[in-house]
Amino acid sequence: MSDTPSRPPREAFPLSDEAKGIAPALGRLKGKRFLVVGGGQRIVDAETDPVGNGRAMCRLFAREGAHVAVADMNGKAADQTVSDITSQGGKAFSVIADISKPAEIETMITEAIEKLGSLDGIVLNVGIGAGMHLEGSTPEIWDQVLTINLRGPMLVCRAALPKMSSGGAILFISSIASMKAGSRMPAYDASKAALAGLMRHVALEAEPRAIRANIIAPGLIDTPLGRLSTKGRPSRAKTNIPGGRQGTGWEIAHAALFLMSGEASYINGQILAVDAGLTAIR
Repeated sequence: MSDTPSRPPREAFPLSDEAKGIAPALGRLKGKRFLVVGGGQRIVDAETDPVGNGRAMCRLFAREGAHVAVADMNGKAADQTVSDITSQGGKAFSVIADISKPAEIETMITEAIEKLGSLDGIVLNVGIGAGMHLEGSTPEIWDQVLTINLRGPMLVCRAALPKMSSGGAILFISSIASMKAGSRMPAYDASKAALAGLMRHVALEAEPRAIRANIIAPGLIDTPLGRLSTKGRPSRAKTNIPGGRQGTGWEIAHAALFLMSGEASYINGQILAVDAGLTAIR
């Protein structure tokens, strides 16, 4: 007989109304005008796909009173997000842009401001991963990943910051892969880690006009992209996550809502890991 005491079964973190995307609106962004870059969504299985981070943020921002410019390189995906918003009485429009192309970034910013009237906030929800391990990380893959994950956000901030309203906010969506090895993709990990340096510099340059910049670093989130990643790396699904479950796109969206709202008016230059404690206690 073993003398080791048995552990009680682990309880999963409960799915709150916020985590399910059904919490009532409180008008926390009333009158705000936001650009969300990467507001569309990939389709893995249209019948079963959960909401992605970008679409959840757009829908939640609009539900809380913001007018949202939904930018994505996939026009149909952006249009679907807009349709989800307007069908519920929200205000949104789509902008097609590929942030690997500098000219399209300039056009995106101009179009967003013309239609919004002003720009109070930007969310940069972009990122690709490629090149497994160092062996599979070619110079071409490295350049492609950093072009989209790092250069693109830099160029968006460079173009948009002078035109933003004072007192606004910029939010970068990173990953806990920026804090600990895990994706097995060196270019992805490196680009997301470098995003923190970019964010802090943006916060420094923006501070005289009271524009804040912060990062959300999601952990394992049940999104279409997350499910696609699991198909490529099945071990991802076996990760020992605190709380016993993956997060939802709505949980990322509510963290973003906080950081983009006046409730976070004294939070600047910070990284918020939304990962159930995976980086802290595992």
